[in-house]
Amino acid sequence: GSTHKDGRLPSADMGSPDKTAAHLRYIFNRMGFNDREIVALSGAHGLGACHTDRSGFWGPWTRAPTTVSNEYYRELLENKWTIKTTHKGRPWTGPLQFEDPTGELMMLPSDMV
Repeated sequence: GSTHKDGRLPSADMGSPDKTAAHLRYIFNRMGFNDREIVALSGAHGLGACHTDRSGFWGPWTRAPTTVSNEYYRELLENKWTIKTTHKGRPWTGPLQFEDPTGELMMLPSDMV
């Protein structure tokens, strides 16, 4: 997958949880981050949302995407996440991502590892 060197973020899905975790470590360990720091950095996902026209993924990680908080971690740990199969009543054709029971929140495969 693309990396920071060509202006893109690490790939959110490498085909399996083990490969995705290894990819995140490969990218962030080179920058001096350990696992704990990678998890802390992932908390930035609490701000903003994914847009299909930019990344192929859709949706916010939290219900307050303009507020700095620990909601990303709370949602990640307390919600039940399932693979997204539909979007606005139609089959989901985007990349693998997870959604909460309401279908309003999302997590990337890299969030789930």
